Amino acid sequence: MLDIETFDNVKGGNAVYKALAHPVAAEGLARLAARLNAAGRVAIYDPDGIAGPLLALAPAFEVEGIYVHDTLALASSRGGVLVRALTELVVAHANMVLVAAFDAGRVVARIKPFLPRGAGVVTLDEAKLPEELITNPKRYLDAVNFATNFVFFRDDGHFGTRLTTANYWAGYGAERVRFFQRLYDAAGTMLAEWESAAPAAAGGFVIDSGEVRRRFGLPPFVGQLFIHAVGVAGHDVVKYALDTYATDNGASLSCTHDANAWPADRFAGLPAPRENERVVLWVQNSHAVPIPAGAMALDRMGAEAPLSINEDIPPFATCPVDVADFFPKVFWPAQLEFRAGRHVVRPRYEVTREKRTRIAHVNVERSDLRPDPGIKTLSPALGRGFLLPFPILARRQYKTIVQPTPMAVSELDLPLRMDVFSPDGEKCAERFLGVLPRAHDIAVDLDDVLPADVLPDGGHAELVYDFREGGEANGWLHALFRYEDRASGHVAESSFGAHMFNTIMTYKAEPQSYNGPPPGLSTRLFLKLGFGGRESFCVLMYPASAPWVEKSATTLELYDAGGEQLASRALQIACSGSVLVYPSAHFPAELLRAAGETGYVLIRDATCRLFGFHGVDDRAGGFSFDHMFGF
Repeated sequence: MLDIETFDNVKGGNAVYKALAHPVAAEGLARLAARLNAAGRVAIYDPDGIAGPLLALAPAFEVEGIYVHDTLALASSRGGVLVRALTELVVAHANMVLVAAFDAGRVVARIKPFLPRGAGVVTLDEAKLPEELITNPKRYLDAVNFATNFVFFRDDGHFGTRLTTANYWAGYGAERVRFFQRLYDAAGTMLAEWESAAPAAAGGFVIDSGEVRRRFGLPPFVGQLFIHAVGVAGHDVVKYALDTYATDNGASLSCTHDANAWPADRFAGLPAPRENERVVLWVQNSHAVPIPAGAMALDRMGAEAPLSINEDIPPFATCPVDVADFFPKVFWPAQLEFRAGRHVVRPRYEVTREKRTRIAHVNVERSDLRPDPGIKTLSPALGRGFLLPFPILARRQYKTIVQPTPMAVSELDLPLRMDVFSPDGEKCAERFLGVLPRAHDIAVDLDDVLPADVLPDGGHAELVYDFREGGEANGWLHALFRYEDRASGHVAESSFGAHMFNTIMTYKAEPQSYNGPPPGLSTRLFLKLGFGGRESFCVLMYPASAPWVEKSATTLELYDAGGEQLASRALQIACSGSVLVYPSAHFPAELLRAAGETGYVLIRDATCRLFGFHGVDDRAGGFSFDHMFGF
């Protein structure tokens, strides 16, 4: 496993990791490593405890020792090297001292009395990003300097990809946002690098693989796009929706959420194939160092018998892994676990059945969580507590299937109930699912829960903890949601996790807010518009852990590519209810044409926290569906 610290739910993201892993910074690290190798033995002074990730992410050089001023860290190791007292540096047999810190001028001055005779000094300032990629030059490790993400990007003659986002940073005071982009092919070779200006206001922004391929005269490719937003404020992650669509007149269509930006130890929520399906996990190296054979593995969830992926993966390369090569006799509803060793951000998986292909993503399986006994004894003021809402699409046309997925390494069981609600907020069914073991192979088809005449036009359901037969909970409840068109056979699937919703009372960090401390009681959701003749839609849900306002006060705001608001429409959703939204049902055709394919709808509500799933419909039996993002 890579010795790196990326993200935790208490501290947030680790800017040091981003500063070392950024592809442009990695080139600076390579130049620095070459200089150090030419110098000979290198002593590292590590004032901030980053020698471990530095050695993991930089090309190798000969390390004589690591020196620190923290007496509590003595005799430990970092990057496999013993830690020594800074006072011993003066007698180190080193030709060069590397100060493992940025903005390190004062640090260098401070340790001059302890430098070995004749040794040179370098710092990580030599591996900084160029000035034009830095948002806040006064503090290099400010998170806003590393608003980055990776994108699964392809244009291979069969499929194209389309990233859609908005300059949401403008709403936080950003004035001139730019996007730096770098495209890698499957081998990790850089195909193109360019910059684009974001709209001056909160306008929409699209990167289409077909346009990129034409612009740079590229051959077919499957790889990844690195994107860095410069000049941002308020958010330090690039959020986006990614459509994958057929370019060869095929029927495939799907969308996925952003890549989460942070590598993790494990990912879960990878479904095994049906007997007539093929499931490929796309493994994309997120770093400038290779992934050695055997460093990653697949396991059947709960089996604790991982099978190694015995293939070297070059820097920034993309490797398809067919799960049937590892588990040829394991089929849906079994689920798999990906042990990624912190080498990749949230991967995509691709399911092929006959002539239709769909793309979805796995989720971070947390290693820091333990069962929380407080969830069993939540205050009655928190009502039903943690909720995991998901749409039930019109049952006359679609099947809806839900599969709970363990999403923490320590999670041994899932004590669950499913509550079903009509669009007007009435609870119309309840099903206790039991205390599901970690290794369960259970997927619940709503056809087995509801009579055929119930919710013909859809509604929504919520997974909640239910301890009537025991079990533990950690609040990180996740599930996979699968939707199948009964006529065409087209399938879309997505996954997400539980939160508390719409209660003025709080528990730890819940109910979460998009910006600021809990409770989160407002909504800002992004709905892209359709493209290529496809129409966008979303299902908005108003989940409530405890009774809240009877009706939402929701507005649909239509924006064009320049960030100009063209129109606004009011919408009400019943507490514990839901609504299906097609922009064409709320805005006239001439306004939607004015907004264009780069425009979008911002869904706002100052009275409650909504949750939603979005997609596009090709009106020919094909559709996409994934959870929405907010900002």
